[in-house]
Amino acid sequence: MSRFKSSSPLRTPLTAGAGAAALCVAVAGALAFLNTQSPPPVGARASLPALAVDGAEAVEVAQAPAPVFAETPAEDIALPGVTETEAALNPPVSEAATPSRAPQAPLAGLYEPGPGGPLPVIAPDGRRPDAAYARAFDGDPSAPTVAIVVGGLGLNRALTQEAIEVLPAEITLAFVPYARDLQTWVDRARADGHEVLIELPMEPFDYPNNDPGPHTLLAEASEIENTHRLDWLLSRAAGYTGVINYLGARLGASERAMSHVLAALEARGLSVYHDGSGRRPVLEAAQAASEARLSLVDRLLDANPEAAAIDERLLELEALSLQNGTALGLGSPYPTTVESLADWANSLPARGYQLAPASFVSRVRHAQASEPES
Repeated sequence: MSRFKSSSPLRTPLTAGAGAAALCVAVAGALAFLNTQSPPPVGARASLPALAVDGAEAVEVAQAPAPVFAETPAEDIALPGVTETEAALNPPVSEAATPSRAPQAPLAGLYEPGPGGPLPVIAPDGRRPDAAYARAFDGDPSAPTVAIVVGGLGLNRALTQEAIEVLPAEITLAFVPYARDLQTWVDRARADGHEVLIELPMEPFDYPNNDPGPHTLLAEASEIENTHRLDWLLSRAAGYTGVINYLGARLGASERAMSHVLAALEARGLSVYHDGSGRRPVLEAAQAASEARLSLVDRLLDANPEAAAIDERLLELEALSLQNGTALGLGSPYPTTVESLADWANSLPARGYQLAPASFVSRVRHAQASEPES
């Protein structure tokens, strides 16, 4: 169900091809709740020399003055399974003292004013946000490659911090647009080397009983209305390479609405990731009509949150990367998922696979789709 007070506090389990990143809860009591439930559906300053990641050549990056982001009032958000007392124990995140491994966002030329802060745009020289904010990755283009996105981050301080600090930097992190101190979380994740996505709430079939949150993108809304909603969501933070859906089966079944949303995202130079909620032929048709850089998720990692089941999904991703060259997985920031991913990632290079940020898989797939048929 919804993350919000207007709906019942629990949400339906993940099903195959459904859901974006999950919400998690803040304290020990809430963690116990999560361990007994199926996971919910997963669907910014003076110019400084910026050091590229992974030993790439350092470059001088022009940076813009820090923007002002509008804050979502804390009372607008309720976490499933967390009481008011427990929520009060989850304080705002403080600025990280970790030296940054990425230039702070937004970069000059890559934004315009938006309703909540800067909106990403393609620079006059053609630079795209999805390339400018991507993690540098000097991988082997011939090696079987797996990318992982962990979503639902920003609403739970402890689990978000653990995901940032424990998961390998190659794993991409997706943040909820309603999170308090969202820009601080994005900055912290990027300082630790992670690439960042923003979740977009999209209409499910049982909306509004199942409400993804304010400014949800709707199947029957006009293009003007969905554009206003999208601008609000995208202006919540800066420094992300793209977006991923949260819920959205009904929107994903409307070619007209999805084509408009994808075209708007492509016009802003953002990559799009989608868990497949809706109808795959509709998503593919909308992608073709919009020419968006859309990548579909191959496996949801923790529909079953047990470690053995997560390991099985990871093995399936390895097999898919051997077959197709790349594979893309999506998970939630549950302790079992984070632990399983950390262990799996440590053993991956020795078995002939490479772990890459999601942007690498997006670039490879876009290049393959752009090749003329022989």
